[in-house]
Amino acid sequence: MALKNNTWKVNQWYDQNVAGNVSYSGAGRLYAAGDPDDYGQLGINSRTKYSSPVQVPGNNWRQLGVGQDDAVIATKTDGTMWAWGRNTWGNLGLNQAGPTATRYSSPTQVPGTTWALSTATGSVAGATKTDGTMWAWGYNGMGALGQNTQGNPTSRSSPVQVGSDTTWSSDSFDKLGGSFGAIMTIKTDGTLWAWGRNEFGVLGINAGHDSHRSSPVQIPGTTWSVVCEPSDSGTNHTFVINTSGELFAVGRNNDGALGLNAPANSHRSSPVQIPGTTWRYVTTGARHTMATKTDGTLWSWGYNGSGSLCQNNRTNYSSPVQVGSNTDWIRVSSPQANGLLALTNT
Repeated sequence: MALKNNTWKVNQWYDQNVAGNVSYSGAGRLYAAGDPDDYGQLGINSRTKYSSPVQVPGNNWRQLGVGQDDAVIATKTDGTMWAWGRNTWGNLGLNQAGPTATRYSSPTQVPGTTWALSTATGSVAGATKTDGTMWAWGYNGMGALGQNTQGNPTSRSSPVQVGSDTTWSSDSFDKLGGSFGAIMTIKTDGTLWAWGRNEFGVLGINAGHDSHRSSPVQIPGTTWSVVCEPSDSGTNHTFVINTSGELFAVGRNNDGALGLNAPANSHRSSPVQIPGTTWRYVTTGARHTMATKTDGTLWSWGYNGSGSLCQNNRTNYSSPVQVGSNTDWIRVSSPQANGLLALTNT
């Protein structure tokens, strides 16, 4: 779903009416609603189901990501990073892993005070620091930790540095994202890099299905500006935007999720442009996509069997279609699981 300009980030399903009409004041405050299950992913130290947003302890939150198994990673403006939820693969970065690992129902600090951006993609998480270094942790089955190794024995429950470069972007939250089990991020020179799980060519490196990468590989181009916010729902497609406002799609195209008006099985292993030059922000669900433009309009495409495209029908669309007529949309996120996390403007 999407939020209007009273919020800037949502990582789980949120009711359209509430999102559009209720304002939560206070920059950098984090709110949660829904069902915490047994994993505490709402971060409010309670197993109560909430039908209205409740504030997660703390202020000055900057960015958050929700990975597989309800693992949440979030950074603050003071350079600290926090984690909560399920921790099976060590994807909370708290030096614990396995079926008996502690599940945290309140934000718990990951060591360090110079964290900048963070993301969660499947069972792996990644973050940059203010010194321009890149770090990853969690499940390494397809090389998503960027350590030039693959396989569960090489998984990590604490952050490990990806290479030695100090030019990874740390100034804007939309520079770091990816797809399920893969990380995709932009450097300060505008180059785009990806590694990890490459099902259906989703890394965008013109390599075949399942040709995973355990070290960063560059996608052609030097003017990239926005990376798609990932979903934890098994997403095998992703998007990137360049400084000219052009939107590019890559990966699996089932149900028209790439927005290219192409047959369902016409997957793409290199970025292909979607018409338009005013795209602003984009996110994926398991089988659909939603995006905003610089004019404040909201667009959706892909699978619509559950009405996720907000078109007042159940029709699938293989090209972007506008959602309503409002022109004050800013950020967008896709539905998943049982809960909501929403961050107010910083």
